[in-house]
Amino acid sequence: MTDLATLDHIRALPCFSGKIDIEPLTGGLSNESWLVSDATGRHVVRLGRDFPFHHVDRKREIMTACAAHEAGFAPRVEYVEPGIMVSQFLDAKTFEPGDVRANPERIGRLIRDFHTSMPRHIEGPGFMFWVFHVIRDYARTLRAGGSRMADRLPAWLGLAESLEAAQQPLPIIFGHNDLLPANFLDDGQKLWLIDFEYAGFSTAMFDIAGAASNAEMNEAEASILLQAALGSAPDADFTRSFHAMQCASLLRETLWSLVSELHLDAPGADYQAYTAENLERLEAALDQYHSTYGKTSQ
Repeated sequence: MTDLATLDHIRALPCFSGKIDIEPLTGGLSNESWLVSDATGRHVVRLGRDFPFHHVDRKREIMTACAAHEAGFAPRVEYVEPGIMVSQFLDAKTFEPGDVRANPERIGRLIRDFHTSMPRHIEGPGFMFWVFHVIRDYARTLRAGGSRMADRLPAWLGLAESLEAAQQPLPIIFGHNDLLPANFLDDGQKLWLIDFEYAGFSTAMFDIAGAASNAEMNEAEASILLQAALGSAPDADFTRSFHAMQCASLLRETLWSLVSELHLDAPGADYQAYTAENLERLEAALDQYHSTYGKTSQ
């Protein structure tokens, strides 16, 4: 939990002026965020350190957040120092799963625009996010840490191999790679994106599939999202690739939560419950995937 010294530090940040009010922002699974009001308006203060076990580098996150603002996708970054990022507060609705499901074409167009626009704004060494590498590396971390589900890792790694084999070649784009519903904001005029911890070069399929699986879209909603994000109707192979990547997205989220059980302690976060929730959703998605494509075909 944040102590009084940390709150005093936030109040003393040089980007604020006048009377300062601070209140917590809830919902984060790995970072603390605070809403600060001062003489100039409202601001979001995000506290976070590097998470090597999650491949999270805060300098890269800040660079991406600044690039995303420059490209028109994210609020302005107003101040940074080690462990702290202050951003403009947007008077906007934070999406829930139902909001994402109700806006599949809008979400798909946003994803496509982000993928194609962001590479022109990214600075410094590129970072590659490939979910199947992340899954394999999470397995190493879970093995080394004695995870309570370490006995399931061989089966999960075998599953990841089969899901990776179902992927179709796509151009390299710059992805957000963490499209949970709460990372979409709607100000009534446009959609915004926040939280760029995992952003990096990838293919479009992980963001598309992740947005669909995280919002628990049905087949019709997901089809609209997929076509809008790809810019054309997918053929049977690309549709299968999408379904496989939805499973991979849920597997990665399950392993993310298991790794977080070992290494994180965010206020209010129940990682065991989050693991169980994602594991249940993964098993349901796999049942659907295997009933459509079979268990052993590649």
